[in-house]
Amino acid sequence: MKHLPTIAAALLGLAFIVFGLNFFLQFLPMPMPPEGSPPAMFMGAMYVTGYLAFVKVLEIAGGVFVLLPATRSIGLLILGPILINILAYHLYLMGGEGLLGVPLVLAILALFLLWTKRTAFLALVTK
Repeated sequence: MKHLPTIAAALLGLAFIVFGLNFFLQFLPMPMPPEGSPPAMFMGAMYVTGYLAFVKVLEIAGGVFVLLPATRSIGLLILGPILINILAYHLYLMGGEGLLGVPLVLAILALFLLWTKRTAFLALVTK
C-alpha cells in the first residue's frame, strides 16, 4: 500500500511524457477527428498557432516532475489544468467519446496523487 503513490506517479508521469513526446516525434498513430468538425477546428487552431506545442512541452515537464518525489506537487500543479482541458475536450467537443478510456484513468491517478499530497495542497487554500 505504501508503494501505491509511486506506482500511480510513474503511470501518470510516463503517460504524459509519452503523449507529449509523441507530438514532436510521432511514434504513435493518433486518430484525427472528422474534417470540419468542432474537434478538428479546435485542434487545428491549437496546432497552427503553436499553442499545442507549448502545452506538450508542459506535459513533458509535468510528467518528469510527477515522476520525481521531491517535485511531485509541482508536477501535479502543471498537469492539473492540462488534464481538466483534456477531460473538457472529450466531454464537450467529442460528445463524451473517448472519455472513459485514457483521460478518465489519468484523472483518477491524478486525484489519487492529490489525495496523498493533500496536506501540501491544503496550505494553498488555508491561511
